[in-house]
Amino acid sequence: MTRAELGRRAELAVADYLFAGGFSILARNLRLGRLELDVVARDGDLVVVVEVRTRGRGSFVGPFESVTRAKRARLARAVERLWTERLARTPGVERVRVDVAAVKFAGRETWIDYARSVSLS
Repeated sequence: MTRAELGRRAELAVADYLFAGGFSILARNLRLGRLELDVVARDGDLVVVVEVRTRGRGSFVGPFESVTRAKRARLARAVERLWTERLARTPGVERVRVDVAAVKFAGRETWIDYARSVSLS
């Protein structure tokens, strides 16, 4: 499986996880110019942006640790752009939260570690 295929599989797993938790999925791989958001979901007045991470075998850094300062800065710019260009004028949307999901696959098993309200600073 290629890295891109692994990423798409992980994003789909997270979207399914959120949907099962009552969220509606607004977008996957949302492009905002040169920026991209993995999963965007909504539950009532809350929109959640989820950065999906998975690591291949032999990776020296875990999925949560792979969200570097530079990645957090790009994510913050993308979320700000999402808010100003789309969400600020969407009826009923009052807040945005950024989460990170770490996905691991082992055969037919899928594990998702989910961190809510991740600091982007």
